[in-house]
This record gives sequence, structure tokens and C-alpha cells, in this order.
Amino acid sequence: MTLLSMLRHPALVVAFVLAALTAVWSLLGAPISLITQIAIYTLYGAGVNMLVGYTGLVPFGASVFFGCASYAAAFFVLGRYGNDLVSLVFATVFSALLALAIGAVILRRRGLYFSLLTLAFSQIAFEVAFKWTAVTGGENGLQGVHRTSFTTAWSFHVFVVAVTVVCVWLLWRIAHSPFGRVLQAIRDNEQRASSLGYNVHRFRHGALILTGTFVGLGGALLTLMLEGVYANNLSWQHAGDSLLMTVLGGVHHVLGPLWGAIAFIMLEDRLSAVTENWWLVFAPILMLFALTSPEGMQGLWQRLFGRQRWTLVRPDIPQRPDIIAPFASSTAGFERGKLLLQTFALSKNFGSLVTARSVDLEVRSGVLHSIIGPNGAGKTTFFNMLSGALKPSGGSIAFDGTDVTRAPMHVRARLGIGRSFQILSIFPNLTVFENVRVAVQAQRAGSARLLANAYAVDAVNARTWSILDAVGLADAAAEQCVNLPHGAKRLLEIGITLAIDSKLLLLDEPLAGLAEADRVVVAELIRKLAQSHGVLLIEHDIDRVLAISDRISVLHQGRMIADGRPAEVAANPDVIAAYLGAAKDGAQAPPPAVERIAHARAAPLLVANGVSAGYGGSTVLESVDLTVHAGEAVALLGRNGVGKTTLLRSLSGTLMVSGGDILFDGKPLTRLKPYEINRLGVSLVPEGRRLFPNLTVTENLQLAARAGGIGLNGAFELFPRLRERRSAKAENLSGGERQMVAIARALMVPSKLILLDEPFEGLAPAVVKEVMDALIKLRGKVAMVIVEHHAELVLPIVDRAYVLVNGQIAFTGDAAVLEQDHELQARLLGVVQAEQAEARGAA
Repeated sequence: MTLLSMLRHPALVVAFVLAALTAVWSLLGAPISLITQIAIYTLYGAGVNMLVGYTGLVPFGASVFFGCASYAAAFFVLGRYGNDLVSLVFATVFSALLALAIGAVILRRRGLYFSLLTLAFSQIAFEVAFKWTAVTGGENGLQGVHRTSFTTAWSFHVFVVAVTVVCVWLLWRIAHSPFGRVLQAIRDNEQRASSLGYNVHRFRHGALILTGTFVGLGGALLTLMLEGVYANNLSWQHAGDSLLMTVLGGVHHVLGPLWGAIAFIMLEDRLSAVTENWWLVFAPILMLFALTSPEGMQGLWQRLFGRQRWTLVRPDIPQRPDIIAPFASSTAGFERGKLLLQTFALSKNFGSLVTARSVDLEVRSGVLHSIIGPNGAGKTTFFNMLSGALKPSGGSIAFDGTDVTRAPMHVRARLGIGRSFQILSIFPNLTVFENVRVAVQAQRAGSARLLANAYAVDAVNARTWSILDAVGLADAAAEQCVNLPHGAKRLLEIGITLAIDSKLLLLDEPLAGLAEADRVVVAELIRKLAQSHGVLLIEHDIDRVLAISDRISVLHQGRMIADGRPAEVAANPDVIAAYLGAAKDGAQAPPPAVERIAHARAAPLLVANGVSAGYGGSTVLESVDLTVHAGEAVALLGRNGVGKTTLLRSLSGTLMVSGGDILFDGKPLTRLKPYEINRLGVSLVPEGRRLFPNLTVTENLQLAARAGGIGLNGAFELFPRLRERRSAKAENLSGGERQMVAIARALMVPSKLILLDEPFEGLAPAVVKEVMDALIKLRGKVAMVIVEHHAELVLPIVDRAYVLVNGQIAFTGDAAVLEQDHELQARLLGVVQAEQAEARGAA
């Protein structure tokens, strides 16, 4: 640890700030007890922040631990069971045990229900303390709790400050421990943490016990400071004080409770001296922070004087080794051809909707076994049952000789079932390195250690670097995941899946969203993994599936219709009819030359001049020029990470540009809000669809409808399948159906330009054709900018194309020219030539 990092240590900052406040207060001749109270409430808030900031649980009634521990300390001293120092230990242990008991009840629920349950327990404790007068003293409380070890206010103040500093140091150590890092992973993505083998419930229970421990110690210290205890700390009026202070200071900052405690106690002291209704002044201050600085006082300071980031942990990662060891499977006792997984009549239904019908399957080690089928065939539902995310409605699952039909996800992960997810599932607020390191740590001894340094385990660090290098992310290890492009996130998800020592890998569309060059790398990596693991793969890239798979099973309408070697499956008439046949349909008709000329001569609708944009101070786009004419279809192409989605976000107003101008129909867009840009006629169809899952197809469309849009009948004419599914909830739609709803929703407003981000991503060939037919119908009626990593899909249906390379335009011109120039495509897009792909498949 360097001298600078030591000086920035939160415990040292707390010590310095409290010492400075003590010095100022003593010079003013004011009672030192106010600063003592600030120290106690800093500890109170820091304990609550263990839940809120690190775990994502919001307790409205953490006062149940604070108040009950206060009474426990008083009972101990008044009962003459020991002195004041021993009473602190007793009250702290009592509070930890109370958290253990309460957690067994309230952790059965999450979100708002968890918050309300904590408040309910606090109010129950208040009613008991306020009305059980014979024991608790009722509204008069208990007095005469004399301190024997600290007879003066000053000596006790020094002790409280020292205890607070030590506790902040302990909490900082816990945050950097294996246990603390798992809490942050659970906060970001509970399902992903469980899929790595972590028992989420136990870790949350542990966090609640830690909160009870530190908060209880603070409550006991308050009893000794007041030399008495009162019920008001348990009442609902004060139940949220600690949460309020934490949010005021900055909930995602380790020092947030300190700043919040100072502001809260000082303002309460000064304002209450002026008026009894001091909340009438204090409440607007809280409202102002909530509206202008959601990250609290520390967030406001960062916004004014530095880069905004969470300070729950240090931003650094372990040093990259000079030589990164090549990735190698750590699977022990590998036996090629061994039966790993069996399903027997596995079925799943959601009410009357049946998504799996008596599916029988065998998966063996050393075999790359793929599952294909049209969108909505039940592939992801099948994976969810295998991994434990869904409970089957019927049938059973055996893994490596063990029945796991009812086993939870984390148990299956520890047995050796690892999986990736169709929809990206990573830990967005952790670094790339930490995403993989947490996964590597999952199945190693000591993953729940409290005080060890998570970055001090050399074997875990080395394994993490090897995996990052294998998926091509070693250079981005220090990046926060929320800022990564989609392709890099997909590669990271594969890296996370590789990190646990799995016997069987369930890979759900790992190639979705990747540029061709990355698809080749990942496909070769999957092929290599199949030599030392069992691999069950879902993928829509049929040509590549046929080329790399040892065995293929085909699902259609929840039933297994074929199973065998790739050549056998490809020749199966049922498969051709249900899936592959649709992929072989005729090519799309390109826009006629006269139509392209007319579009090129139309008035410019969108003009972007010198647009620059990025994230967190970094530049992704640099001086980009782009023009779209009325009714024109334009392809925006480029490798992953070059800025295609960033450009769409800049055009739609969801990302503020750092330079340049954007004009739409002659009106400047750069300072407008997204909804204002949408009302001018620009609609975005985002990557990932982003529908409202609990609303039906009709409700999703009606929510966006405005006069002048295509209306429900127009949407159903464009996508006839949606008419049949109009009453289905969005969460129950297939990926292709969701994409149709997303495009139709964009047209429910009077749109002149629609921006489509990867509209064909993850779709089966039959569905790709349906979506493409719809876009062809729209050609000339509305202008389109289509981002797509498969150039061969989009170039035949557009007028012009732009190619981004490293955030700058490298090509602009007629789409037909780029479509015919395969050498230029290979150079700009990293596209593998057809002959090379065929040669690779033959090999």
C-alpha cells in the first residue's frame, strides 16, 4: 500500500474529520457531546450502508437493532452484571443474534416487502418499550446508566471516536474481502451470482447480521453517552434516520454516512434551536439533494470537482502479470463420452401455455451438443429448467448420477453446471476484472472470508487474467462493465461462465451480438472447451452450428423433433420444414436503382456534423458526419465497440454529445430531451427490445400510440403474428416476437425516421425473414438507420451504407458497391470470406 492510498483510507479520513470537528467545537466552548453523537451516528449509518450500498437491501427500520441494543446495554448495567465496557460487548452480541433471528423471517421477501418488514419489527419493539412501563420505564425510559470506565464527557468522546474509526476500518476490510465482493455481485445481479454457486440467501443473511452488529454497537454507545435509554429511537418517526443520513451523504460512497451524520446532526441542532418545526426547513434541503444530486453530498462534490464514480471500494485492480498463462480447463477426472446429463419427460407449462413437452435428452462429456429451433420453440425455457432458474412442471433431471430436479441453482453450479444467458447477465457496476474474479472465487475455499484481501489470492488472480486473455478482454480489465460495448459484454459473459470449474457448460446464444471476427474466435474457443467439458449450446447461426457441433437436437413447439449428427439433422424433413427450410428462402429484392436515386435526391432529413460523444470522459465517437434523406434506408456497420450504438443514442438524445451538431428536419437536436426528439419524429428501436414485460402486446403498443402513427391495425398488418399474440404478456413472447413488437411500437408514433439497433440479433432465420419483409414494406415510407453486424443481411435492403472504424466514418457510399466488394468488407468489418468459412467447416 502506497503512502497516498494510506492517506486516502476512509478510516483515516473519518479520524481526521472527527478530530477537526472536535478541535473546532472545543475552541467554540460548545458541549462535546454533539460531536460524540455525530461519531455514533456515523457508525449507525455505516452499518446500514453495509445493506444499502453493498447488498442492495433497503431497511426502513434498522432502528430495531439500534434501539434494542440500547435497552440491552442499559439492562446489563442496571442489573449489575458487569461494567459499561462489558455492556457494549453484551449489547453488540445481542444485536447480532437479534439480526440472525429477524433475518430468518424478513429475508424471505425482497424489495419493498423487506423494507416494510424491518419497519414493522421496529414498530413492534417501540410498542413494547413504550408500554411495558414496569420493565422499560415507558415514555420516561431508563435513567441512571452510569459510566464507570469514562467518568468525563471528554474521555468518553475520545473512546467513541476511536471505536468509530476502528469500525469504519473493519467495514472497509469487509468490503474488500471475498465476502464483501460477493455482496456487491449479489447487489448487481442476484441470478448471475446464484448461477456461479453462491448461496445468495446466506450471504444476505450474513450482511444483515453484520449490520445488526455494528448498528447495535452504536445503539449501546448512545445509551452510555446519554446515561439512559428512551423508546423514541424505535418509533417510526426515527426509524429511518440512519437511512436518511446515508442517502443524504451518498449511498454508494463509503464516507456517505459520515457526511450525512454531520449534516443531519448539525442541522437538527441549529434548526431546532430556532423553531420546533425544524423539519419544515430540513425537508426542502433533502428534496433539493434528491432532485439535484441522487448520489448525495459526495456525489455533488464529485460532480463539481472530479469524475463521478462509486467509492464503495478502490477503483484499482491487481497488477497485470508480464506473462499471462494460457487458459486451460481445470476439470478434474475428465472422461470423454461419460454421461453427464439426462432429462426424462421434462415438461414446463405457464398456465395453458406449454413450452416444453416431455423432452428426453442425453449430454455427454467431450461432445459439443447443440440445440436449435425456431424462436419460441422453448430452448431458453429448457436451459432455465436445467440450470435451476425454473422448476419443471413434470419429469426429472439427473446430473452426473445425481437427481437435481428440485435442487436450487447455486447447488447445481457447485455440482458442475455452468451457464451463460441469452440476455446479457453480468455485474454492471463492477470492473471487468472483478466480474471474472468473483466467478473464479466462487468454488474455491474461503469465498466467505470477512477480513482477507480479495486481491491477495495469487492463484485466483492468475486464473482471472488467463480467462480474460482467452476471451480478449485483458486490455479492458480495469473498465467498469456498464461502459463496455455490447460485443465486449458478450465476451465477458462467456469469460464468467468459464471461470467456475464446470463439467457441463450451458451456453445460451454466446455468439449473439458479436462481429464476425469475434464470432470466429468464440466459436473456436467453444470447440476447444468441448474437448474437456460437456457443452450444450443454443445458437441461431445455423451454418456455424452445423460446422462445429458433434450432435444436434431440434426443438419445435416445445417438442424434440430430431436428434443426431449434424448431417442427419440437416437432411431431416421435419427440421427443414420447421427451421432450416426457412433459412434457405430466396434472397431479398434490393431497392430498384430508380428508387435509390429518388431517395438520394430527396431533401436531407437528418444531418449530423462533426459529432463526438463518449462515456465517463472517454471519447467513443470522433467528428462523425452522417446524412439521411427522407424515405432513405441507411446501414450503419462496423465491428463491435466502434461506436454504432453510441451514435444511435446520440441521435435519439439518450446520450449527450460532447461536440458537433445534429439537425433533424432543419431543427437542432443536441440540447433536446429524448421525448422531445421522439415527438419531432425520431424513434429508437433499442438493442434488447426493452418491452414492458408485464404488459400485453396490445398494451405495449397502445402505450406508445399517438395520432398519426400506424395504429393497432397497421401494426398487425405489418406483423400478422402479433395479431395472434395480442393478448400475450411481453415476458412470454419469443425473441422474434419481442423484436416485432419493438419495431411496431416505434411506428405507433408519427415517425419520419426510425433507428434500429441490431434488429436481427438472436433471431431464427424464419423470423429474420419476417422482420426483413416488414422493413422492405417500410422502405420509402419512413427513413431508417439500421445497425447490424451481419452486413450480408442488411446491405441488400438499404440504399446507402456507412462503416465506422474506431469511432470515425471509414466508408460512405452506395450499399450495392459495398455488398459486391468482399475485400473491402473484410478490411473494414473483419468479415470472414465465404470460401474461408467453408474451408473451416470442412476442416
